[in-house]
Amino acid sequence: MPYDRTVTVEGPFDRVQQEVRSALADQGFGVLTEIDVQATLKAKLDHDMEPYLILGACNPSLAHRALEVDRSIGLLLPCNVVVRADGDEVVVQAFDPNAMVSLTGLDALAPVAQEATRRLDAALAAVEAAGQDRQGGSA
Repeated sequence: MPYDRTVTVEGPFDRVQQEVRSALADQGFGVLTEIDVQATLKAKLDHDMEPYLILGACNPSLAHRALEVDRSIGLLLPCNVVVRADGDEVVVQAFDPNAMVSLTGLDALAPVAQEATRRLDAALAAVEAAGQDRQGGSA
């Protein structure tokens, strides 16, 4: 079962990750945490890798609704958004909220998952559109 929603765009990593933050904010998600995997692996293991960020994004209203259905759902809330370099492109991935329903079997989570999916897809579409604008020279 796929568990991600992904777009790939061309552009400088730093610019794309800022566009991701903006697109998430426009959809009601705040970035509460950030893990710079590249820097962490370099500091802890002296391992070099491509830029890779894990953004802990949260939409409080959606999280509250899901937690009202199942207190353990915090384990599966679609909070992590990965922004990672892949050659000249940047891959942006979000956890597919529908996986919450599939994994738990709780149909009461379906409306929350549907709204979260709509919002995450809108954010990913905005990132993709910004990338296309950049390639078209209008950004």
